[in-house]
Amino acid sequence: MKSSTKMTSAIRMKYQNSHSPRFEELAVVLPEYIAHPELRQMAQRVQQAMFQNSVADCRTDSQQLERQGEIGRVKAILDHLITTPNADAAVLVLITNEPQPKILLTRRAAHLSSHAGEVSFAGGKYDAGDGNNVVTALREACEETALPPSKAQIIGQLPTQISKKGLEVRPIVALVEPPVTYVPELGEIARIFWGDFEKIITEPTCDYVLPYTMGGQTVHIKTPCWRVDGEVVWGLTGKILASLLEVGFDRQIEWYYQPVEAHCQLADNE
Repeated sequence: MKSSTKMTSAIRMKYQNSHSPRFEELAVVLPEYIAHPELRQMAQRVQQAMFQNSVADCRTDSQQLERQGEIGRVKAILDHLITTPNADAAVLVLITNEPQPKILLTRRAAHLSSHAGEVSFAGGKYDAGDGNNVVTALREACEETALPPSKAQIIGQLPTQISKKGLEVRPIVALVEPPVTYVPELGEIARIFWGDFEKIITEPTCDYVLPYTMGGQTVHIKTPCWRVDGEVVWGLTGKILASLLEVGFDRQIEWYYQPVEAHCQLADNE
């Protein structure tokens, strides 16, 4: 098996940022230095997709990108990431770079006013000192899980998603080389757990039924989900996973919220 130094090539580049010296350097990883075939394919397609619909903004396209050499490609990717308009929030889709990759997930604390008890990616709202979406995702991941920002090797970004409160959320995709010690910030995070990456990208979703109250009336809604280590991954987190699978693996997942009869709840949630 290749050593970890040969599995990835993460080129660090400095840029101006007012938030903290921890974020003066960002590492971008290139697909050809990723040994795992699914991770390599995902990285290649995520980076290509970043440029396909924004040629005017980044002054390059995916074919030109391939001709620029390693340093030029990393600079183009990083320039694109740090000049992308800031979303209301950013999350870190963090995947371990190892023979059996895992994806980092958290369960939010039960006392929170928003998304309490739900599964989420590490992340949170943009802060004026962040400067860009990548720093928002890294800062929040560090605060919530103790992930050292320097350990994250950035692949790129996915299209934004809209939360149920109307916030625009930007997913940032990154790799991390094990081992890293993660510690949940118990004021926000009740649990840190891991999903089997290959299972998530290949296994079908199942239905999850939950109550939804609107106008004083409660109905039951059916929606797709993944079941990971005893947790239910649905909602915004599920939609981000579905987006990753679409961009990285051409896997189309229909996302729906359908009303169902109350008596169907138990059967569908078993």
